[in-house]
Amino acid sequence: MLNRMVKHEDDTLNRTFAALADPTRRALLARLAQHDALSVSALAQPFAMSLPAVMKHLDVLADAGLVTRAKTGRTVACRLAAKPMEDAMQWLADYERFWSGALDRLAAFVEEDACPADPTLAQPAIQTQAKIKAQEQPQKKPAPQPTPAPASSSGAASTRVPRRSTRHGRKQRN
Repeated sequence: MLNRMVKHEDDTLNRTFAALADPTRRALLARLAQHDALSVSALAQPFAMSLPAVMKHLDVLADAGLVTRAKTGRTVACRLAAKPMEDAMQWLADYERFWSGALDRLAAFVEEDACPADPTLAQPAIQTQAKIKAQEQPQKKPAPQPTPAPASSSGAASTRVPRRSTRHGRKQRN
């Protein structure tokens, strides 16, 4: 028997999740879920992209097994295929048992800590939390003081002539 938690390198599962990672492909699947079959042009109609771009998305979905295509004359009809999605749901269900157990233990721990049986014990906990929050707040640093510009060695004001730009950039000086 194959344990999906140990053998997580299943190619079909990888292709399924990779295909579902793109929002455009998820939108295409949602449209196919609403209709029994749609032509490629009808499927592409609401998207602001070219027909070849939609075809590439459909290729990814078909490679993952999420979409089947059938050609009738000049029309290619697309249909939703459920098997890869069922496999992905089974894989997620296996992990859901782990997640829900861990989350239930966390919730029990938090509830146990948040509601002490003796109300006099709650007061020190509130004071400790206030101290922690006060320590976590960043201390304001004084604003840096601007440093005065260094004077030239002669102490005279600068007499530098500003450069003028030409149409092609700065003039070259020899």
